Amino acid sequence: MNTLRKIYNNRCWITGIFLVILLATSCKKDDYYLDTGTIDPHYKGTILDYLKEKPFYFDSLVTIIQLAGMNDVFTKDTVTFFAPTDHSIQNTVEILNVNLYALGKDTIKTLEDVPPEVWKKYLSIYLFKGANELKDYPQIDFDLLRTYPGQNYLSYNNTVMNIGVVYGNANDVKYVGYRQLHLTYIDKPAQIMKAYTKAPVASSNIKPLNGVIHVLSDMHFFFGFSPFDFVNDYQIYKGE
Repeated sequence: MNTLRKIYNNRCWITGIFLVILLATSCKKDDYYLDTGTIDPHYKGTILDYLKEKPFYFDSLVTIIQLAGMNDVFTKDTVTFFAPTDHSIQNTVEILNVNLYALGKDTIKTLEDVPPEVWKKYLSIYLFKGANELKDYPQIDFDLLRTYPGQNYLSYNNTVMNIGVVYGNANDVKYVGYRQLHLTYIDKPAQIMKAYTKAPVASSNIKPLNGVIHVLSDMHFFFGFSPFDFVNDYQIYKGE
């Protein structure tokens, strides 16, 4: 994994770095995220097996699962997994390296350089007990959150996450069009209307033997949702 050699002095610099990263890491995965078409949702294998079969999108994710010591969760437990792609992992690692370099610390060269506790904490944000499909979640309208707020759920590490389905419009008729699942990180769980980061799902209702996978779209930029929290936890667990 390449190390970024950029220094920032304030959040304005970081905003610029974000834009550079997002442009630089836009890879040729667009077709995957645009439309999955009609396919058989059932998969004759575990969640981990499914991810391993698609290394172009999930090779780093599979490595993180193994580093976090969560193989059994993804092969034996019945879970719903909102799968982030390697695109978001790369972005978060690059932000980590920007911060480490600016602080005069060694940047990471491989995913193994991150403490397993950090990987486990942030991986667990995307994981929920039980097998839930799109139809099992309530409606959310980000313009009318008081009316259609989705619902808060506890992830595997007890982080409060909001999950809801956006009902699209069709022929100028509200809520009768496509439906898209969203996983939302709430900075302040009691104030979803004020501070949240949403991650739309590109492919929903993939059904391996031990649960359900909803693959997040390329619009989910950062693994763990908050790269600055990730940086802070990295330093805490490294004792820096």
